[in-house]
Amino acid sequence: MAKSKLVKVNEKIAEGVVGRYKKIENGVVGGFNKIADKFVDNYLTKEGESIEEAKERLAKEQKAREEASISEREKHSL
Repeated sequence: MAKSKLVKVNEKIAEGVVGRYKKIENGVVGGFNKIADKFVDNYLTKEGESIEEAKERLAKEQKAREEASISEREKHSL
């Protein structure tokens, strides 16, 4: 009987800790995303471009730079 009470109390504590952690995590990630969106909107969007479109364009440009860098390294390693 004592074991089952301890197990129940431990589970309740664990649920509380995980719940609070998730709230903090969601708050931090949400805050970061708001700041990132504002930065993209202010400095990286082109005329008439939405934030989402700018992020997609930037991701494509980054991928192209990475691929070019890899091919350049392969050229020099030969």
